[in-house]
Amino acid sequence: MTTGEGRVFPSPDRGDGRIYVLTREIDEAVDVALATGRPLLLRGRPGSGKSSLAPFVAYQRGWRYYEYVVSHRTQPQDLLWHYDSVRRLADAQASVNGDERPDDATYVRPGILWWALAPGSAGSQGHRGGADPFAHINAERDQDRAVVLIDEIDKAEPDVPNSLLVPLGSYRFTVTQTGAEVRAEPPRGPADQRFTRHLVVITTNEERELPQAFLRRCVVLTLPDHDETGLLRIAEEHMRDWHGNVSDPNRQLAGALAAELGTVRAQAAALGVRGPSTAEYLDALRACITLDIRLGTQRWERLRDCVLLKRQQMAEDDW
Repeated sequence: MTTGEGRVFPSPDRGDGRIYVLTREIDEAVDVALATGRPLLLRGRPGSGKSSLAPFVAYQRGWRYYEYVVSHRTQPQDLLWHYDSVRRLADAQASVNGDERPDDATYVRPGILWWALAPGSAGSQGHRGGADPFAHINAERDQDRAVVLIDEIDKAEPDVPNSLLVPLGSYRFTVTQTGAEVRAEPPRGPADQRFTRHLVVITTNEERELPQAFLRRCVVLTLPDHDETGLLRIAEEHMRDWHGNVSDPNRQLAGALAAELGTVRAQAAALGVRGPSTAEYLDALRACITLDIRLGTQRWERLRDCVLLKRQQMAEDDW
């Protein structure tokens, strides 16, 4: 899909790091994480911008970028490496000479932390499919420095964050199947010794309490709900990306919608449902601009219900 100017329609959750309104508190938390070498743990409601910070920092600094979205199936070593035991067994059974033992390293695939810490080692291993999984982003970026996003770590079992204590604290780990030790590779160029070259950003939606030992080893920042001023700043950045400029009518609409969001959040609380996030505010704003929907109209009431409150189904002819 393209716009009238022939530009490709950006995905709503684009994640390319080009747009982010960085507050002083967030900027300082990033600096503290880099100065201490500790992961930056971001708390906050869904849609508050936790997952968008890491790609923004990587884009702005020209650092390599990696991400991993945690699920309830995530195992402790998944962020470090994956061992294809099924393929190894199949290859062993298919071997003509029963004395030939497959090389275990062939079945090891580096994970995102391996790529972030030691891209040379990850790329030179005898594993299969050994290309940088984010090569389309990282080809022209600083090979000495990397940003890693570990998204929604609270979905995993407690042994997952606990298993990351050593790799994130010492920048090294050992591959169990081969006994090979992976360490952070020395920089190829000049580096400021006061700061780490690897920023790990971890997000949580607080669905599960994280282990205290893990929390003690993180720099922790809670992203609050944006107020009207913050929402308007964010909206202006996105409108420039959508349309190339911010017209006065659209700026007024964004401000009115930001004010309306407080009312909608109160309605959501009364209904016992989750209130709309900043991401949903942007969805509503874009729909209002594109479909020429004005606040206070019946069309706005329907838009509010399906985008912000999300409590009713729409009739086919409502629009």
